[in-house]
Amino acid sequence: MQQNRNIQIIEWEDLDKRKFYSFGVFMTMTIRATVYPATLIRTRLQVQKGKSLYNGTFDAFFKILRAEGMRGLYRGFMVNTFTLISGQAYITTYELVRKYVSNYSNDNTVKSLVAGGAASLVAQTITVPIDVISQQLMMQGQGKHLTRFRVKLKTESDGKTKMAFGQTRNMIAQIFAADGFRGFYRGYVASLLTYIPNSAVWWPFYHFYAEQLSKMAPSDCPHLLLQAMAGPLAAATASTVTNPMDVVRARVQVEGRTSVIETFRHLLAEEGFWGMTKGLSARIISSIPTAIVMVVGYETLKRVSLRPELVDSRHW
Repeated sequence: MQQNRNIQIIEWEDLDKRKFYSFGVFMTMTIRATVYPATLIRTRLQVQKGKSLYNGTFDAFFKILRAEGMRGLYRGFMVNTFTLISGQAYITTYELVRKYVSNYSNDNTVKSLVAGGAASLVAQTITVPIDVISQQLMMQGQGKHLTRFRVKLKTESDGKTKMAFGQTRNMIAQIFAADGFRGFYRGYVASLLTYIPNSAVWWPFYHFYAEQLSKMAPSDCPHLLLQAMAGPLAAATASTVTNPMDVVRARVQVEGRTSVIETFRHLLAEEGFWGMTKGLSARIISSIPTAIVMVVGYETLKRVSLRPELVDSRHW
């Protein structure tokens, strides 16, 4: 039973699961490819000391493009595509936990908060090893002096560098040789402290903003348009709240630190309060298209996956 809402939420039991998973893989891959350059830039901004390499998001973009070419913005992307698995795990966990919590509460905020946090816990357990490898690859090129590991780069005739074949395997071997299996879960606690709150905050705010926008918009305004506007608002809110922990997470994973608390103290002592905002603009910039693509893709995915007998009962 749903709360009295202008925008109805399609729940797990309303979906044709075969369609849902088939289209879901394509949607997740599209989102990853769209926002990956912003993710790479955010990582380099967060790991650099002060402004030793880049002065900001756009400065980083143009410097990387000039020095490393378009491929420089996609370093580590191939290994990052394995996050498709965690993407499907996230969606499934979110929907199933929402259904479970609905047995105890019909409050959408409660369902969204609990389900968002649980989904992030499952997804991060799969994602962290992939992130550790891909972040080390992201830092190669202009940012290689900021990381513990090096891969051999080929220099092209125009002076730009590119990674040789097999460097992902070489990076995995280096991480394992230095830190063992635990090295692939470096920053796991920091990731949980970043992404569980981020996910738990994003979903309630997303539904809240969508509902508030629906009250202000004309009655014939498409719900998908309102949801596409609510997504970025929720993403900006969640990114701002959780960015300090995201900076700490990036430092822990790239620099090889072991203590979240010590990393936090060191960052605060070295760069002050503003150090906690590093990469925030890049994070918000990447989160806006991510949120739009994700919301439009996800809500469309749920609509095309709606069980046939329910299609006529919904107003879009």
